[in-house]
Amino acid sequence: MLASRRNGTLYVGVTSNLVKRVWEHKNNIVKGFTQKYGVHTLVWFELHETMESAIRREKAIKEWKRDWKLKLIEQQNPAWRDLYSEIL
Repeated sequence: MLASRRNGTLYVGVTSNLVKRVWEHKNNIVKGFTQKYGVHTLVWFELHETMESAIRREKAIKEWKRDWKLKLIEQQNPAWRDLYSEIL
């Protein structure tokens, strides 16, 4: 999950290469939502054994209320640190 800032705009996505995908968002390579709203900070992620599992989870989280997403982030990343350097 990417965020524009603490409690800011959120983006939920799925990828098979998290490092590359976050780099693309941070460098505005990806046109669209994240570029338009400055959503560049990796604040939460989880790994899955299969792409199918990851896609199911992504779809479920996208249906969640915003408050639930904020709680998910704050459970593992209460300071809303950019986790990108931790996955390099």
